[in-house]
Amino acid sequence: MVGVGAGLGLGMEGGSCGALLKELQQIWAEVGESEGEKNKVLLDIERECLEVYRKKVDDANRTRVQLHQSVAAKESEVASLMATLGEHKLYMKKDKGVVSLKEQLAAVVPVLENLRCKKEERVRQFSEIRSQIEKIRYELSEYNDQGDNTSSLAEDEHDLSTRKLSSYQAQLRTLQKEKSERLRKVLEYINEVHSLCGVLGIDFGSTVNEVHPSLHQNGVEQSRNISNSTLEGLATTISKLKAERKSRIHKMRETMESLCQLWKLMDSPEEEKRQFSKVMSILILPEEGITSHGVLSQEIIEKMEAEVERLTKLKTSRLKEIVMKRRRELEDICQNAHIEPDVSTSPEQTDALIDSGLIDPSELLTNIESQILKAKEESLSRKDIMDRINKWIAACDEEAWLEEYNQDPKRYSAGRGAHINLKRAEKARILVTKIPSMVDNLINRTFAWENTRNKPFLYDGGRLISVLEEYRLNRQQKEEEKRRYRDHKKLESILLAEKEAIFGSKPIPKRTNSLNRKTNGYRPNGNTNGLKTPTPRRSSLGNATPELLTPRSYSGHNRYFGDLRRLSTSHLNFGDDSLSTFTSISGSEPESPSLG
Repeated sequence: MVGVGAGLGLGMEGGSCGALLKELQQIWAEVGESEGEKNKVLLDIERECLEVYRKKVDDANRTRVQLHQSVAAKESEVASLMATLGEHKLYMKKDKGVVSLKEQLAAVVPVLENLRCKKEERVRQFSEIRSQIEKIRYELSEYNDQGDNTSSLAEDEHDLSTRKLSSYQAQLRTLQKEKSERLRKVLEYINEVHSLCGVLGIDFGSTVNEVHPSLHQNGVEQSRNISNSTLEGLATTISKLKAERKSRIHKMRETMESLCQLWKLMDSPEEEKRQFSKVMSILILPEEGITSHGVLSQEIIEKMEAEVERLTKLKTSRLKEIVMKRRRELEDICQNAHIEPDVSTSPEQTDALIDSGLIDPSELLTNIESQILKAKEESLSRKDIMDRINKWIAACDEEAWLEEYNQDPKRYSAGRGAHINLKRAEKARILVTKIPSMVDNLINRTFAWENTRNKPFLYDGGRLISVLEEYRLNRQQKEEEKRRYRDHKKLESILLAEKEAIFGSKPIPKRTNSLNRKTNGYRPNGNTNGLKTPTPRRSSLGNATPELLTPRSYSGHNRYFGDLRRLSTSHLNFGDDSLSTFTSISGSEPESPSLG
């Protein structure tokens, strides 16, 4: 009993258990409890206390085991994470004999949390890099077969070291560089395809969709396929578009050439040409320089072909009008140059040929164009001689005016405009003196022209040399008449002086005046008193070439050639009636000039 109480006392010493035991003993003393009951109760109390201690010890032991396990697990996880992350100097184990388990646990938990955070960050980095790598590989792949990124990340969880991360980063940079180069090339191809499609008027979307659908996606998040097959497809498409462009340019140039020929052939107005002026200005550029949108479209080609077809249908009727117009142009050129147009393209013959269908109007038009060109060249080569002919004719007209002026008895009167006529007469006298040299110079130049071209110089169908030679011969004959007339005047003066010396001065019989009225040929208006020379007995063209004597179908030639004939057959008017006086005195007629 004492041992039990002592044990309880020791077990409860210093605490409330001892006080309770004393209080229990006092109660038992008052009650008179037996020792056996007391020991039994104390044994029960001791057994219960042992059970409580055992339970507490067991709990403490379990706690210690859990702490050991927790520390071990965390240290193991730390080691695993360090191995995975490639970190070897982040955590140093402490001596277990010195440091309690709780201290060890408190020391390892922050390290573990840090490593977990690092792992999460590293996993995120690996995931992003692998995602970018897989995306680029997807874009570069031939078939866009995107792999299983989850399995790849699971494999990477065993190695999240910076070395592996650097390896992935290097791989990503390589892929990004390759992607950048390919993307630049793809964009160049796409831009070229877009430009060619715009020029050719072809739908760009459907064209690139045939290569790969991703090439026509406009979304920012959409990725374009930049594989080798895509690059090859774009290169092939560009080659086809360039071949199509070359084919269309060739076709349009041929069509435009036909249009230009029809426009020129049919003398089309500028309004009809204006609708194709832009196409015409672009087709002269090299192939690479043609960039205008839709300029080589099929619609424009069909429009040009329709215009060619329309003009071809109108060709026959329009060409007939143009042939007539060109013929009139040829006649105008020939009229101005005083040359005979080719009778093979006369209006009557051209109408008959076109209506009968024996000749193509375009061939006939080409023939007339050739004749126009030859006529222009001929006119240009004759210009110097024609200018001199006009000057000579003008000088002859002034000579005729001067002769009429000299026969006017009132030319020295003080009437209105007399001073103007005097000035004109002075200039005309100077010009008349130059006529012989003008004719000689004209003959020499005409001979030089004929020798150079080995053909005669024809003026309205007649040879100019014949007319000029005849004019010069007639002028020499007129000069000879003048000289003979002056000799007759001198002889008349001598005879009159002798008669007056013998018989004395006598008035001229009145019958002389009547003779003068018959032979002098006064003008009805009384402005001239000149004597007109007798009309030559034969034409001035009596010695001309046969061409001069043949009738000419061209009606516009008669002005200047008529002037040339008039000049070659006209004679001088002497300006007084002395020749008639000489005739009445001498009893003889003046000799007619000989033109033979």
